[in-house]
Amino acid sequence: MRLTVLVPGGSGQLGRDLAALASPSVEVVAPGSAELDVTQTGQVLAAVGALAERARESGSAPVVVNAAAYTAVDAAETDEERAFAVNADGPRVLAAACASRRVPLIHVSTDYVFPGDASAPYEPADELGPRSAYGRTKAAGEDAVLGSGASSWVVRTGWLYGKTGTNFVKTMVSLESSRPDLSVVDDQIGGPTWTADLAAGLLELATRAAAGDGPERRILHCTNAGEVTWCGFARAIFEHLGANPDRVKPCTTAEFPRPAARPAYSVLSPASWREAWLTPMRPWDEALAAYFAAG
Repeated sequence: MRLTVLVPGGSGQLGRDLAALASPSVEVVAPGSAELDVTQTGQVLAAVGALAERARESGSAPVVVNAAAYTAVDAAETDEERAFAVNADGPRVLAAACASRRVPLIHVSTDYVFPGDASAPYEPADELGPRSAYGRTKAAGEDAVLGSGASSWVVRTGWLYGKTGTNFVKTMVSLESSRPDLSVVDDQIGGPTWTADLAAGLLELATRAAAGDGPERRILHCTNAGEVTWCGFARAIFEHLGANPDRVKPCTTAEFPRPAARPAYSVLSPASWREAWLTPMRPWDEALAAYFAAG
């Protein structure tokens, strides 16, 4: 099946990897926020309309994968209005436009919608309880999409890193060469996810959705498998750099306060992804090795 995929947020690290996976059977249109601002209703309606027309002319199936998000977690604490506009109002308008054009929508969300007090990986149906403005606005975006009447799926993920943009892996690479050692929190646990792997999974889901064979479950979790603390993740990064991982010292969240509260445990269960017969995500350490091998 031929696909034409619109990716709002195309200039971000996930959007860029979605575009990089374009193939002869998958055309990815990935505008950045300067070209498609999801907070501007007119731009959203025009973009979805153009997608539907482009797909019709090319004989392909249209799908929207929404990667647009306000992800500055700490800044959102004092800029929640803007975060809500991007993370909740934007998806609401996008979903309404998709519903009117009968275009399937896949919306990317986050592990930060959970409170972080669990002792086992979160399932899609577990009770939400975001502890930050960022998490609250993303939870509101999920509600807006799922209540829109559009053929839609919410895909939660977490701890993203890619070749572009600002992320934990790139920060650790920079700090390794500029500091003799560093302290990294060791009491927050999650699942690091390479955006290239997530992008491949989202396009697989998009193909299913376009064919009318989308999963019955409307909320899915998709991260690289396994779990680790930020400190453990940093040490793994140092090992790939050929640096001594013991230079990374563990510290507590209390010793490294931030404006926004982080969930202590935000691991997402892979069961919903597997039960939807989607390709299981490889372990996070294998993905990290592939990230560095890719150069």
